[in-house]
Amino acid sequence: MFKYEVLKECKQTGARIGRFTTPRGVIETPVFMPVGTMASVKALSPEEVLMAGSQIILANTYHLYLRPGHKIIEKAGGLHKFMNWHRPILTDSGGFQIFSLSSLRKITDEGCRFNSFIDGSIHFLTPEKSIEIQQSLGSDIIMAFDECSAADASYDKAKEAMERTLSWLDRCHKVASRDDQMLFPIVQGNMYKDLRIESIKRTLPYAKCGIAIGGLSVGEPKPVMYEMLDTLKPYYPSNMPRYLMGVGSADCLVEGICRGIDMFDCVLPTRIARNGTAMTAKGNITIRNSQFKEDFGPVEENCDCYCCKNYSRAYIRHLINTDEIFGGRLLTIHNISFLHRLMNDIKQAIWTDSLLDFRNKFFDGYNIKNKQ
Repeated sequence: MFKYEVLKECKQTGARIGRFTTPRGVIETPVFMPVGTMASVKALSPEEVLMAGSQIILANTYHLYLRPGHKIIEKAGGLHKFMNWHRPILTDSGGFQIFSLSSLRKITDEGCRFNSFIDGSIHFLTPEKSIEIQQSLGSDIIMAFDECSAADASYDKAKEAMERTLSWLDRCHKVASRDDQMLFPIVQGNMYKDLRIESIKRTLPYAKCGIAIGGLSVGEPKPVMYEMLDTLKPYYPSNMPRYLMGVGSADCLVEGICRGIDMFDCVLPTRIARNGTAMTAKGNITIRNSQFKEDFGPVEENCDCYCCKNYSRAYIRHLINTDEIFGGRLLTIHNISFLHRLMNDIKQAIWTDSLLDFRNKFFDGYNIKNKQ
């Protein structure tokens, strides 16, 4: 029920265009996945997410386990029916949320005991429990339960987390039983090249139609992340998609694809939209700023998204500064549309074996410091 075909490989970089077939549709890679943490991409309807160009979305195992509960979603007919999204869904395992809520958890080889951030109740999440939850949710792609170590972790701590992730992967593999779900194992190893290489070598036997790179974009400088991706690139399998978890800025997407990555996700485009920031080909711009008070042009010239075709920077600035929900909705539509358009432009460059030329031109006009 799952198949990945490479349609084109760029001679300049090895970046690929691929066709990833899943039970609920075909995904063309490279692809960005908007995040629907609570079974909803914040501020948008599923129809608007689809209209923006999304092929697949990500939902959150940890949060859906706590609210409304995976058994309720199972009774509703599964996550797709529950949220009225009938394209592919990827669910993460809950590992990163436990990492990010470090003051509320205790990790052992058996699993992780944590306090709910909602009511303080005590829960124990194991690899087996994570898979059970994801099977109840009925997502198409499920993630192995892993331990993500902090960017500044010592070598010994990073190795301990890597070994635990590998042990948990084996346990996940043994209980993942649904034929209509694909388990993605996760490579860890922190910022240590030898651990990254060891991790991917020992993870590959569990990768059937997809592999993920975790533990990056967790506070390390971007050049360090790129160095880790360069280290892993020679070891990537050629016959399955490679997923870089938690990365969503335009510059990182370009650099990641040049390094052989096929799939990305991040809350960034939706989160900054609600705070009044728009993503553009020239860098991020803060629409709430006074310079846009009388700017009656679109958020981005030559953008054909619903936001840019119908509304001005001045109007959206007014909405954001008066706390009108519609302003965040419009910028969310734009930001997601922008990243999908960026993916399409990159695909065109791959088709013509000109990705490095595209990269150079992109960075000539892109301001990483988020100023226009």
